[in-house]
Amino acid sequence: MSDFDALQAAIRRRASERQAEARACEALLNALYHALRTASGPGLPLNNVSLDLVPDPAATLRPPPPGGWHAAWFRLGLCEVLVRVRREGGAFVGEYGQGLSFRLEDMGEDALIALARRMLRDLTAVYAETAGPGSGALN
Repeated sequence: MSDFDALQAAIRRRASERQAEARACEALLNALYHALRTASGPGLPLNNVSLDLVPDPAATLRPPPPGGWHAAWFRLGLCEVLVRVRREGGAFVGEYGQGLSFRLEDMGEDALIALARRMLRDLTAVYAETAGPGSGALN
């Protein structure tokens, strides 16, 4: 078997794992979109929030290997923020904005809304220049 054939075989062997991981990351990004829409509280949906799934702009391999990043642009009114997520063990880790990050072990509604509120606070602090990256509390 040539080196080229070995590469193709390795990619095919892990295809289902990569696809499952991509579906899980996209599901998280979609759930985060819904959490951002409801972050203002019950009955107060934010209508100017949108989601655009995109290939990770920092990706150097396609398809992404297992553990690779998946990305989406979130439009939050006048602000657009790139959110990147990947699986790490049983949790999701993510990056957004300028050096902001999160780790999410629970995909429950309360955890997602807490993350959405933290993201909104962190981004507000970035634009208001009142805090450093990642300084927002999760709750």
